[in-house]
Amino acid sequence: MTVVHDNLEKTEAKMRAKDVSVYYGAKKAIDDVSIDIPTEYVTAFIGPSGCGKSTFLRTLNRMNDTIPSARVEGSIELDGDDIYSSGMDVVQLRARVGMVFQKPNPFPKSIYENIAYGPKIHGLAEGKDELDAVVERSLRRAGLWDEVKDRLQDSGTALSGGQQQRLCIARAIAVDPEVILMDEPCSALDPIATAKIEELIDELNGRYAIVIVTHSMQQAARVSQRTAFFHLGKMIEYGRTTDIFTTPLEQRTQDYITGRYG
Repeated sequence: MTVVHDNLEKTEAKMRAKDVSVYYGAKKAIDDVSIDIPTEYVTAFIGPSGCGKSTFLRTLNRMNDTIPSARVEGSIELDGDDIYSSGMDVVQLRARVGMVFQKPNPFPKSIYENIAYGPKIHGLAEGKDELDAVVERSLRRAGLWDEVKDRLQDSGTALSGGQQQRLCIARAIAVDPEVILMDEPCSALDPIATAKIEELIDELNGRYAIVIVTHSMQQAARVSQRTAFFHLGKMIEYGRTTDIFTTPLEQRTQDYITGRYG
């Protein structure tokens, strides 16, 4: 049973997960998780390695569909529509619910093409002028424009790790998503690049519903306003980030935060 803090302001849920369980074959990886994801706040998922936080994150844009043995039970809604219904277009869903992975994964194309690819295939830009504008706007929002504006035809893979990750965030933004999922986006980055990504999350906050999985409690404390603590496939506690870190209601949360395990 998840402990939910009762001092949370009422917010509109952009996404709503209800009684979600995930199985890999016979193994239950996620056990009965329910949570509302608002646009107004950054939501962090924390917990020890292997606790299910990334697995649960991947249910929010059906990335688990790519694993043949995976099965999802329960319901997940985006603006009230069930994303697991047979009528849901998964390509459209992943445009609306973008994802940034642990390791930067730019396409082996130019910086320009990395950003332009999504808007082109989704028909979001007509003609080169519109596409140029989308590319510039996305790179500006990702805090990368000034660093790459004179080398847009260079390969995205030639950028530094931190720049590649911001390129991947710009690529996610380019198709006008409503939700951005970030799966440990800084774990492969140095502290300076990490600080830039955290600043970027801060700037994007409120414009998109953002969910970040992080193994760094300090990062969760810095970037999020809501935190869910996962342990052994269950969501143990959910509340304001400040409350989770200063006055957790569950002993297991307290033990994790004080470093007794993890």
